[in-house]
Amino acid sequence: MFVQEENALILKKGNETLKIEPWGKDALRVRSTLEPQFTGSVWGLTEEPKACKAKIKITSDGAEITNGKMTARLNNNGVLAFYKGSECILHEYFRSYDPSASKETCCTKVIAREWKGLRGGYDYKLTVRFDPNDGEKLYGMGQYAMPYLDVKGCQLELAQRNGQITIPFAISNLGYGFMWNNPGVGRASFGKNMTEWLCESTKEMDYWIVAGDTPAEIVEKYTAVVGRAPVMTKDYLGFWQCKLRYRTQEEVLTVARRYKEMGIHLDVIVIDFFHWIRQGDWGFDPEYWPDPKAMCDELHAMGTKVMISIWPSVDKKSVHYYDMLDKGLLVRTERGTNQTYDFMGDCVTFDATNPEARKYIWEIAKKNYVDYGIDMFWLDNAEPDYNIYDWENYRYQMGPALACTNIYPKCYNQAFYEGMTEMGKKSIVNLTRSGWFGSQKYGAVLWNGDVQSTWECLEDSIAQGLNMGLAGFPWWNTDIGGFMYGNPEDPAFVELLERWAQFAVFSPIMRLHGDRDPHDTPPLCKDPQQDYGGGYLYTGRPNEIWSYGPEAQKILEAQIKLRQSLVPYIAKLSKEAAKTGSPVMRTMFYEFPDDEKCWDLRDQYMFGDEYLVAPVLKAGMKSRKVYLPEGNWTDIRDGKVYDGGTTVEVATPIESIPVFKKN
Repeated sequence: MFVQEENALILKKGNETLKIEPWGKDALRVRSTLEPQFTGSVWGLTEEPKACKAKIKITSDGAEITNGKMTARLNNNGVLAFYKGSECILHEYFRSYDPSASKETCCTKVIAREWKGLRGGYDYKLTVRFDPNDGEKLYGMGQYAMPYLDVKGCQLELAQRNGQITIPFAISNLGYGFMWNNPGVGRASFGKNMTEWLCESTKEMDYWIVAGDTPAEIVEKYTAVVGRAPVMTKDYLGFWQCKLRYRTQEEVLTVARRYKEMGIHLDVIVIDFFHWIRQGDWGFDPEYWPDPKAMCDELHAMGTKVMISIWPSVDKKSVHYYDMLDKGLLVRTERGTNQTYDFMGDCVTFDATNPEARKYIWEIAKKNYVDYGIDMFWLDNAEPDYNIYDWENYRYQMGPALACTNIYPKCYNQAFYEGMTEMGKKSIVNLTRSGWFGSQKYGAVLWNGDVQSTWECLEDSIAQGLNMGLAGFPWWNTDIGGFMYGNPEDPAFVELLERWAQFAVFSPIMRLHGDRDPHDTPPLCKDPQQDYGGGYLYTGRPNEIWSYGPEAQKILEAQIKLRQSLVPYIAKLSKEAAKTGSPVMRTMFYEFPDDEKCWDLRDQYMFGDEYLVAPVLKAGMKSRKVYLPEGNWTDIRDGKVYDGGTTVEVATPIESIPVFKKN
């Protein structure tokens, strides 16, 4: 039943083979299959783990394996329990006959690892269950459209969507981290009565569990096995300008020139979608972008990097569609027409899981963008975005989307990172709308998608950024002001924009973007039948800092200057993130794990280890309460010093939000 194979503990019972082995410091990888052998896929565990010698003991009552602080114990019925030292931190939920376990009963016949074969196929629907821990708090898991930092009690879909990024790694206040190492569509339910992980289609169970005394220690061990972001250099850490959308190169240059005249440095200016003629052309529409090299040269002379939007969708009228179809480089549909996306065209998505497709799209992007001087790519719609999120209907080279679609955005990033690396580029940064384990090591900067311009979405952004950091992604940001429905002439929206910008100063990346209402700008092209691209598609109203009136401009200028003053500090955090995986935007408990109050705070956070940030999240707010942990804290606005270990109420004038520096 139990055997030791080299450094691993194996259980063979019935048709199941369960394998537990050390995988990095104080960590175990747990796999199970009903097949004759394991697939050999590492999925998110791509980094070579530090070699660790396990201690394995097999007795008549069961078996156990220990790697540093983490121990897994199995009884003779194959029920697993995990221990940190002598404390049980996680126990499988098993309610069937097992006389060796007092908490397990034989009546309901609910087992911990439930496999259900899919009709007519080789894969299984897999459900893995654990007992709950009363009072436990759980954090991480990526980004979801909700204000909750603690995800205990939440049911989370394991699937990528616009605004939803599934990174299924959770940190517990009990001192462990749990990684669901499976790219298939599923669900994580952190219920009061049961924790349940579900995958709709898979060949094996695969998860990783690690013990640590602090969240920082857990994140460091976790990022050691999934990968860490490279150092982001200072020239990306200031202010990024963006809007939906600059339609001509002259618009881009006019905006950049005005910022220069104002004495405001643009680190990055972004050219959004439909600068092309059709999706899948991956190149400039020459009527509106006649000399992109001259444009890039002028922007580079200002010290500004140029980012261009790339979509993975390929219009059937694109110059590349039939070539890609013949070469098998597109996502396939199982039923009906071969269409996956229909925004402004009849489109099929390119298959980023196919290495040949990754190479194909990069070679086009290099020729049509990089060779003109484009520095960075905005890898939009990276989930990928589908007409309908019917994963059962899509198939990649890697397999059915239902079994692997969550890895798609990582492969999308990989295409551009590897292409840039091959051409000798040292500092690689690409903005991406989704990600998975390891996307960060490919230079991905994620953001929270096309969110609405509401106070609720601003509040959600705080929890999203913090949980993304705990999931191993130090570089994350938002569209300042939200993406949809903001009207520059509406004073209520201008207030929201100002408060959002103040939050963005203390975000990993500060980027102004949005689709501003109303869409009253006439098209450049009078005949959309002749010109399907850049001139035809609508655009939002201006979105530069002078677009919101002189008072707002004054506030926004001050925020950009404050951000610029923080660049050397953020550069230090960048090096720390590359070395240890530490997030730039940190939960309060990340820095103060021994302070119980810090585990419940979701409306304030630490920016690195020095700055405590308390965003304004309601309209018309004149003051707000801020909890200061032990120590001395200086309000950076007026220099007033506060003793920690207490809650203070401070003013929130429209010009600033409360930010305290730790002394």
